[in-house]
Amino acid sequence: MEITFRNISDDDYPYVINNLNSWWDGRAMVNMLPRLFFRYFKDTGFVAIADRRILGFIIGFFSQDDHRDAYVHFIGVDPGYRNYKIGKRLYGFFVDRVKRAGVEKIYCVTSPFNKNSIAFHKRIGFEIVPGSNKTLDGIDFYSDYDGNGEDRVLFVKHLV
Repeated sequence: MEITFRNISDDDYPYVINNLNSWWDGRAMVNMLPRLFFRYFKDTGFVAIADRRILGFIIGFFSQDDHRDAYVHFIGVDPGYRNYKIGKRLYGFFVDRVKRAGVEKIYCVTSPFNKNSIAFHKRIGFEIVPGSNKTLDGIDFYSDYDGNGEDRVLFVKHLV
C-alpha cells in the first residue's frame, strides 16, 4: 500500500468528521474539531492518504504569542492503520514545517486516560511538562485543564 501525504484541505473535513468518533471507539470527539481547522490551518495541517481514503491527519498551528512555540491541536489515525507509523510521519511533516519558521518547542495535550496517546507521544520524543496538580498511574496531569472534568496531560517536544 502506497501512502501519500499532503496538506489538509477543507474538502477533507466531511470524511474526517464522519469517521472521527469511530476512530476513538465511539468517544465523542467531533466537537473538538470544528471545520475552521481544515479551512484556516492548511499550512500546518496534513493528511495521510491511500487508495483515495484518509488514513490519518494532524492539525497544529503557530503560537500567536511566542514565535518559538507551536501547538498540535489534534492528531488522528484510523485504528486499522496504526501499525504503519502514520502518526509519526504526520508529526514529521508538522515538525519540518514549524522548524523552518524557527519554532523551538511543540506542545500538545491528551487525556490522562488515553494510555495509547501518552505512550505514542513519549515514543516520538515528547516529555510530560512538570508542575501538574494530579497523578494517575504515575502520569502527571492537570485537573480541569480544559474545563470542569476535562483533565489533560501536557506535553512538550524540544526541537533545538
